[in-house]
Amino acid sequence: MIIVMDKSATQEQIDNVIDKIKDKGLDASVSKGIEKTVIGAIGDERILDPELLESLPGVQQALHIVKPYKIVAREWHNEDTIVNINGHLLGGENIQIISGPCSVETPSQMAAAAKAVKAAGVRLMRGGAFKPRTSPYSFQGIGFEGLDMFKEAASAQDLPIVTELLDVRHLDTFLEKGVDVIQIGTRNMQNFELLKEVGKVHVPVILKRGLSATISEWLMAAEYIASGGNHNIIFCERGIRTFETSYRNVMDVTAVPVLKRETHLPVIIDPSHAGGKAWMVPSLARAAIAAGADGLLVEMHPTPCEAWCDADQAIDPSELKTLMSELTQIASILNRKI
Repeated sequence: MIIVMDKSATQEQIDNVIDKIKDKGLDASVSKGIEKTVIGAIGDERILDPELLESLPGVQQALHIVKPYKIVAREWHNEDTIVNINGHLLGGENIQIISGPCSVETPSQMAAAAKAVKAAGVRLMRGGAFKPRTSPYSFQGIGFEGLDMFKEAASAQDLPIVTELLDVRHLDTFLEKGVDVIQIGTRNMQNFELLKEVGKVHVPVILKRGLSATISEWLMAAEYIASGGNHNIIFCERGIRTFETSYRNVMDVTAVPVLKRETHLPVIIDPSHAGGKAWMVPSLARAAIAAGADGLLVEMHPTPCEAWCDADQAIDPSELKTLMSELTQIASILNRKI
């Protein structure tokens, strides 16, 4: 069972609900978000009476939740959650495209990328300062120096930044440097200690799906973040591993309607990592928006053939501009806007 407290609920009222739960022999888990405090009753929740709990001061709603994931489930939150990223809304009728290079390389490269992103009509910029690579000998990113380059270039174009957090020890520095959206990559989807820590802040988090993760495992990973109090979570499908070798990964477009049924949180797709080739990106991107995705994570490099990382899957500035025009038309058919 979860008990949703009123926005104006006092700590005394919250403690009173916790005491009632514990009096019945159950444990209580408290998740304090910016707008709501959610209390989860852990144990045999059948012995709790929702009507009795709803009569307590400060309680907005008490619900029996069947799903193993409680806070992220649509079961108790029927309306779509809209994530606000520095005034740019993601979710509901709002579709956001996030674009930029795979990795931060040089100040001139990032400045050119930021200008191209802005010129295409994209409102959010991506870029990797730290890169998780399969081989220890591959380029690993520039690190915090690269993050400074990224922030400077994006700020000049008034673009919020999205970048990947690999190490929990970097979180405080990310916050100090003003990272607007934290990305948890595919390899860290079940790094539970990392998920717990980003759950303690209120910066929006993009949670990428693991290479072989089921929908249920992905939802439970999001629950780790939500249970810490951070409810600003965005799911990102980036392709799953199968037997197929003709392309990098299989973009599981079916995940979009399934997640929309299971969770109130927004869902975006990364067509670049799914296909692994730039020529596939427009087709996959169009399919994602048509399927109901709330946004895309698209790799764009000013000069893709010179990219230090994932050059094959990066589109160029002119291709991004064309893609934005196409996606805007698809969104309008669905009564949505980019």
